[in-house]
Amino acid sequence: MTVILIVEDDEELLNLYVETLEINRFSVQTAIDGEEAISKYKQIHPDLVVMDGILPKMDGYDAFSQIIEFDKNAKVVIVTGYSEFYEKNKLALEQGLISVISKPIGVDELLNLAKKYCKSSENKNSTSNPDLERSIS
Repeated sequence: MTVILIVEDDEELLNLYVETLEINRFSVQTAIDGEEAISKYKQIHPDLVVMDGILPKMDGYDAFSQIIEFDKNAKVVIVTGYSEFYEKNKLALEQGLISVISKPIGVDELLNLAKKYCKSSENKNSTSNPDLERSIS
């Protein structure tokens, strides 16, 4: 089973991301800080991690560094609303980060990432409901 780990401390965004993915038949786990993200990653080995750059306890960049050290094939995207982290973004991309995306991530962009990196048969064969996608965008 494919799993997406969403790491976000903003409850409204977290709920939006989870709802969007679950409506489209993706299995989702969540974490609200960098430390929890690392712990959950090690437990569930998700197919994709969508993580906020600024998090309590440990930021997304440090959490990504530890995740990629644990699993060099980890697929992680950092979502940030802060453009001043150019150096952190550059370093993370050099370490294997998939992408840095401006916050908030759009519903279509989130679904495209999920479909691209979670290519299980259950998701390939599932039909998404455009009416449901529009209702939460």
